Amino acid sequence: MRDTPVQAGGGRDRASMVAQARQAIEEGSQSFAAASKLFDQRTRERAWLLYAWCRRCDDIADNQDKGGPLGDQGDLKSAEDRVQAIRVLTRRAFAEQPTADPAFDGFGMVADECGLTPDMANDVISGFALDATGWAPSNERDMLRYCYHVAGAVGVMMAKVMDVPEDDGDTLDRACDLGLAFQMANIARDIVEDADAGRCYLPAEWLAEKGWEQGEHALPENRFELASLMPRLIALMEKHEAAARLGAARLRFRQRWAVLAAANIYGAIGRKVLDRGQLAWDRRVVVPGYEKAWHVLTAFGQAIANRSEGPDEPIIWTRHDYRPVAGW
Repeated sequence: MRDTPVQAGGGRDRASMVAQARQAIEEGSQSFAAASKLFDQRTRERAWLLYAWCRRCDDIADNQDKGGPLGDQGDLKSAEDRVQAIRVLTRRAFAEQPTADPAFDGFGMVADECGLTPDMANDVISGFALDATGWAPSNERDMLRYCYHVAGAVGVMMAKVMDVPEDDGDTLDRACDLGLAFQMANIARDIVEDADAGRCYLPAEWLAEKGWEQGEHALPENRFELASLMPRLIALMEKHEAAARLGAARLRFRQRWAVLAAANIYGAIGRKVLDRGQLAWDRRVVVPGYEKAWHVLTAFGQAIANRSEGPDEPIIWTRHDYRPVAGW
């Protein structure tokens, strides 16, 4: 029997994978799609290929379609089986073997081009594994570790897509910070939606301060008190957002512009949740097109000026602080 040829992308045509990845990002995230268009063509295509893998993994793990409503989660075993399928397909992609899925084949291509490693991918897949076990954070550190797995680790891979070298650890740390900030904005926006699916990403310690068990925090009668936790969450988001801007300052102009645009748009989501108070979850918080255009324009000026002060407190953390420790 003839062996399957080893070839990055599983032998698929690169242009077709890029086209499908572009469709995935336009359907899955208008915010990322808008920011990605500011990249140069090479970076843009690679970012799309990376996004398509993240989106497909998320859809498989949550049994959903293009980030839509969560599908039937089945039992714990079926959720773990879905995560195992992600691991198997990703390993095949790294081995330059065909996966029968263009998102995974495209990931194999971008991994080959940018030097992404299995450890980087496994850090992201670990976030899906946490969800599959019904995990919830006990404290703020747990929440940040979850944010690392589902978004901070993606930020590190995005930095590699933008040609940040492996030995530039500080810039990789700041790319991780941007992912952390993005995910905290998502947590703030989706609290009630997540609770409806039996999930909670706010620390149990925060809920205990209000006398709540998990799930009670999202009840309509508790929304006023829930809103009182948002200054704490959004301040943490803004700390990591400010740190991320220091890393963006070291990127090439178009990369810096795209990153700052994404930071502006996702930061706006978190700040909208904060500003709406107890009404924040009556309808989904969105950044409409005209606001996105303004944030892109603002980012253009920020990219030209290229002056970032960073967070108010000294940066004493690195991305490694959010990776798992023994027993977690």
